[in-house]
Amino acid sequence: MGKNLQTGERLRPIDLARGHGLSTQAVRNYEEAGILPAADRTPSGYRSYTPLHAGALRAFLALLPGHGHPTATAIMRAVNEDAADEAFRLIDESHAQLLDDRRTLRAVESALRDLDPEHTKASDPGGTFIGPLARKLGIRPATLRKWEDAGLVHPRRDPRTGYRLYDESAVRDARVTHQLRRGGYLLEQIAPLIDQVRSAGGLEPLEAALTDWHRRLSARGRAMLTGAAELEAYLRARD
Repeated sequence: MGKNLQTGERLRPIDLARGHGLSTQAVRNYEEAGILPAADRTPSGYRSYTPLHAGALRAFLALLPGHGHPTATAIMRAVNEDAADEAFRLIDESHAQLLDDRRTLRAVESALRDLDPEHTKASDPGGTFIGPLARKLGIRPATLRKWEDAGLVHPRRDPRTGYRLYDESAVRDARVTHQLRRGGYLLEQIAPLIDQVRSAGGLEPLEAALTDWHRRLSARGRAMLTGAAELEAYLRARD
């Protein structure tokens, strides 16, 4: 790999672009963003790149799937500014976020395992009032109102009385919230989990979503390994 990153060979923007299915403008944009080190100029003013630039481009493109564009850009910019510690900090933050995402997934799975499917439905097809639902969950009505204020539960109002009515989806959200609170999760930690349940359209469709979630987290973790390998090669070349 060291041979490929020797700096004697000169490359045109088109040479870098073709190897990665990019436009020459994209290569220039990457240089201007600090993703690539600054290129030398020929006497006629054209950019002149080296295999070191090609290594930077490979590292950036390898970092993208695992870290996302903003973080991958910041990592490469830090490296090119000789601020390797900042680059490593950004990488650590991405890994910490991935770990948090895995914990979130485990929390959702745990909450769903503890739910009784027969009890996630409102007993009354028209909805359940706050008092009966609170008694079923073993909590106070004030707790349900607090969850509503936090956006975790969305009851509707009875058109005649104005009282809160919890339909099947609201009962489901209340039960998932209850399970997660019992597990020690804070309301602000529960909110994204409830969003996952709602976006999946309920508990049953969420099973498929959870499988896909597992797959995406694994792919992201592996992409981080690939990105780390290419970045290490680029760091060695710079050294």
